[in-house]
Amino acid sequence: MNEELQEVAASTRLAELGLELPVVPTPVAAYLPALVSAGQVFTAGQLPFVGGRLVETGKVGATVTPERAAELARIAALNAVAAAASVVGGIEGIRRVVKLVVYVASDPGFTGQPQVANGASELLQQIFGLRGQHVRSAVGVAVLPLDSPVEVELVVEASAASF
Repeated sequence: MNEELQEVAASTRLAELGLELPVVPTPVAAYLPALVSAGQVFTAGQLPFVGGRLVETGKVGATVTPERAAELARIAALNAVAAAASVVGGIEGIRRVVKLVVYVASDPGFTGQPQVANGASELLQQIFGLRGQHVRSAVGVAVLPLDSPVEVELVVEASAASF
């Protein structure tokens, strides 16, 4: 394995951040929270749920500030990590983060989607270190499910031992 990818365990970093992986909610529609294919894990879109409830609704740039939206993107990213970990035997089954997509329900004049997405990107790098560096898309949309301000999808590489 590449030496730069051998770092502090993700579970250790998570604990140092004072975070725990949340329970992955049972889907309410016809989809899986995460799926392994060809050594990669693809997650379904994850919303900023805490304790089974959506913590905020609205449009970024109107009723939700960009700073709050970045916090919500961080929550949704943690939920996406939990979904990915659930299909690879835990967080240590994630070798590296490959791609992050952050959808931002945006007021028509709002153009700060990259700053909102930074909330998710920064969390992934805090958890995985160099293995958390990734490519990313930050997309403004008119509306998201349940009127969520953000939705996050991940693609991660699974460790060979996890599939």
